[in-house]
Amino acid sequence: MALGARLELRQGQGLVITPQLQQAIKLLQLSNMELDAYVEGELERNPLLQRDEREAEAERDEAPRDSEEFSADHLTDHAAAADLDVSHDQVSPGEHATGDAQEAQHAGGAIDWSKAGKGGGGFEDTDDFESRLTREKTLSEHLHDQLSVVGLSPTQGVIAAVLIDSVDEGGYLRCDLVETAERLGCELAAIEEVLTSLQGFEPTGVFARDVRECLMLQLKERDRCDPAMVALLDNLDLLARRDMNGLRKICGVDDEDMREMVAELRALTPRPGAAFGGEPSQPVAPDVFVREGLGGLWHVELNTDTLPRLLIDQRYHARVSGGARTDQEKVFVADCMASANWLVKSLDQRAKTILKVASEIVRQQDGFLAFGVEHLRPLNLKTVADAIGMHESTVSRVTSNKYIATPRGMFELKFFFTSSIASSSGGEAHSAESVRHKIKQLIDAERTEAEVHSDDRIVDILKETGVDIARRTVAKYREALRIPSSVERRRTLKETA
Repeated sequence: MALGARLELRQGQGLVITPQLQQAIKLLQLSNMELDAYVEGELERNPLLQRDEREAEAERDEAPRDSEEFSADHLTDHAAAADLDVSHDQVSPGEHATGDAQEAQHAGGAIDWSKAGKGGGGFEDTDDFESRLTREKTLSEHLHDQLSVVGLSPTQGVIAAVLIDSVDEGGYLRCDLVETAERLGCELAAIEEVLTSLQGFEPTGVFARDVRECLMLQLKERDRCDPAMVALLDNLDLLARRDMNGLRKICGVDDEDMREMVAELRALTPRPGAAFGGEPSQPVAPDVFVREGLGGLWHVELNTDTLPRLLIDQRYHARVSGGARTDQEKVFVADCMASANWLVKSLDQRAKTILKVASEIVRQQDGFLAFGVEHLRPLNLKTVADAIGMHESTVSRVTSNKYIATPRGMFELKFFFTSSIASSSGGEAHSAESVRHKIKQLIDAERTEAEVHSDDRIVDILKETGVDIARRTVAKYREALRIPSSVERRRTLKETA
């Protein structure tokens, strides 16, 4: 059979993910803080993009607030529409501002940049300067201040600085001494000698490598580190299990001495560095607000403070595109314009998608909002995706790192997706979260040893209320709630009685 070359034409279908589509998918799964950082990077990269920081209070007063209303039984006609009518002023101020810029350009007018925020920030940024002066001293700074008056040799000072940098915010040393010695090229004995000096720093207990050593340092300062107390520290696992009989035998003390020793341990600080300031924690800002309205309706609206406000400088684009001489310059300007337009549209679509998904979640979980966690319904991604006509992966990306503020608190959107537990009476299934809540209520109601419920007894009680659940599931939920077993609970109640 002879071999030969030939030309064939075949037709087929395939899914091609363009860079623009990849950008839209990426924006969808970013949290509001990550989105702000991403937009900041685009502002630095694309000269045609500008952040619109003009005050929008007048616009908010004139325009109706963008929201969707839900009753306990059904969506209103407006929320049931396939395409949510969300104004650009609330969802994507950047695209709305772009439209204004285009109209101004066509009309021959100038764009008002007088209220645009300035970038960068130098020493004149008084807010940042004052915050540096008034913030709390960190643990690292406190330790370095003490290091300057200890009087160590230059070599020991270098070792001490490395060890201080290895202390976490709780005050514990998080490095391996052998590896540190190898990295610094010194003997292990030199590292241990410096560590012994550092463990005398304030607050007492810093530079400990575990909880036992931390408590030991504090007891030594109080001159209470006797053999019985050392034996107690060596068996903290028995104390966690409240095995007082075993501890009394190991420590060789009676009941009264054991109670005093335990009381002394409770007076110590397991995290000595927690009293000092650290890096300021970033509060979680909700992406969506849910408020209760009249007639059993729930108002769902986007948090416009977390939405980037962008606009495209059309005048600057016209100037640089007209002055472009080479093909490379023209391509760069065209790419910047296309990228800016796509980013604005992607932000707009992202906001609409978040509102649509959050609206469906509120419709599905209106019982939780009205009556509490016991009325949380089983819900999965497919149910929401089918209801709004989207793919499950899209819903999954939308609900990642997105938070919703409700009258019952702020929750991640994924909180509302819970597995179902069958009903023993054949009725509607129960949410796993509501079942966990019932288990916790039963255990919290225990006051005496006789009232302590075993896992089997909890199964029987739940089946009487219509929840068909297995014993191993009860044990799994109890352990997830960090609730000890019935034996340990009886022992605790007996000791406190």
